[in-house]
Amino acid sequence: MQNLKIDGFDPLSFLTSVGTGTSTSQYRSGQMVFRQGDPARSLFYVQQGLVQISIISDQGREGVTAIHGPGELFGQESLTHQGIHRTNAVTIGLSAIAKIDNRALIRVLKADPSTAIMFLSFLLWRNVQIEDDLVDHLFNSSEKRLARHLLKLACLDEVTPPGSQVESVVIPKISQEILASRIGTTRGRINYFMNKFRRLGHIDYNGLITVRSSLVNVIFDDVIAENAGLDGETGFAPIRIETAPGGWPPAAAAPPAPARRAVGWVQP
Repeated sequence: MQNLKIDGFDPLSFLTSVGTGTSTSQYRSGQMVFRQGDPARSLFYVQQGLVQISIISDQGREGVTAIHGPGELFGQESLTHQGIHRTNAVTIGLSAIAKIDNRALIRVLKADPSTAIMFLSFLLWRNVQIEDDLVDHLFNSSEKRLARHLLKLACLDEVTPPGSQVESVVIPKISQEILASRIGTTRGRINYFMNKFRRLGHIDYNGLITVRSSLVNVIFDDVIAENAGLDGETGFAPIRIETAPGGWPPAAAAPPAPARRAVGWVQP
């Protein structure tokens, strides 16, 4: 995977500026970085691998809220007054994660305005990402949400310029259950779309997942597919009731044809 690129934020420079307040640890696949309710005293930076962020409700239901890759920070709730982690963080695949002590970070932010501005750029970027995810869930089908998420994990979530050398990226294998929770759909639909993407040549997965830049075509395709019923995205319009010329009983007018939905690319 490629390192994350955020305007105004350079992860390596940020870690260097913090200095002795950081330490790096190796994690095996499925290892917990922190648990929901643990004291929050550090910020974390993904150097290698993936980290799944999830939350468990009072009823015991678990939902995946984010999956972070190399170059991303997580655990920023440690900088608030809450004092505890509201989520669980667990690794996907072998991972290397740097731990940044809050006291060292706050000291650097107060003393170095350039580092403070850099960190602010990251926080603003994360806010935009959260808004984009919300828009994605409100307006895009689960097929498009899955395509966008795979492209994001491969850092191919921007339009690839003509002639670009980046055509495919290999990411760690993620279970269909995790993808279903993250996308907000069922495992059956994830399996259907993954097989469809593989059949079309957009991805390949056998242990690892190879994401090709051609997957972006799924997001730009605004035509409602013939199999839209499998995704629960069929058009629906209420029946309009009008009074018949002779009075009662009323005659039900034919429902209008569903308007074509223009579901476009959500720019990260």
